[in-house]
Amino acid sequence: MSIDLHKRDDGVALITLNRPDTLNAFDADHYAQLAAAWAETRDDPSVRAIVITGAGNKSFSTGADLKTFIGNPPALSEFWQTQKGMLLNRGLEMWKPVVAAVNGYCLGGGMTLLLATDIRIAAPHATFGLSEVKRGVIAANGGTQRIMEQLPRAIAMEVLLTGDRFDAETAARWGLVNRVVPAEDLVPTACEFAGRIARNAPLAVQAAKELALRSRDMSLAEGLRMEQLVNRMLAATEDAKEGRAAFKDKRDPVFTAR
Repeated sequence: MSIDLHKRDDGVALITLNRPDTLNAFDADHYAQLAAAWAETRDDPSVRAIVITGAGNKSFSTGADLKTFIGNPPALSEFWQTQKGMLLNRGLEMWKPVVAAVNGYCLGGGMTLLLATDIRIAAPHATFGLSEVKRGVIAANGGTQRIMEQLPRAIAMEVLLTGDRFDAETAARWGLVNRVVPAEDLVPTACEFAGRIARNAPLAVQAAKELALRSRDMSLAEGLRMEQLVNRMLAATEDAKEGRAAFKDKRDPVFTAR
């Protein structure tokens, strides 16, 4: 398998893009494997947070293996199969938090994957960019949309239209990544972040992520109302009762997603 999926005992799943010979670029078959990994982690109740990284120390992912895609488009009938082979950056609704550990090149489709994650940790040698315009195509799978949401307009346009690369220090300064840590600490730091999230109430965590993302398309009044409704629902859960009891007893809560 070129997509390694390891489910840890602490509720964290680690997905490793394991095709270092291509700088973790993917053809259609490997994208299908990745789609299956996303679906499995989404549907497994034992998984509460996900870390994604690339094998080796050179590349997180450089996205699509252009040699296999340029001049070889899928059948036009697949254009309307919008739910086939769903990926995180292609529109998969994944409400479990996803932490990226960026260990090198994060370019093209690798960058659009990064933009679909929630928390990002980078090694100092990480390199970022949306280079599609240099190859005669555009940053798809949300590349032209999420970049405008996550960076100031002028910076987003610079990244999108020049196709130039930028380093980890610049990514941190722009707020695109949360931390830059030594390479040897990269995956442990990402897993520690994910572990902290996994210890929280999973229903509340997923509701918080979903509301935060959906609120981008809501008015403030609609968002406030949705918060009220969801909080009313969560207040009746066993997790909410456990949270209150643990606070009262001065102990760590044990959440069961019920």
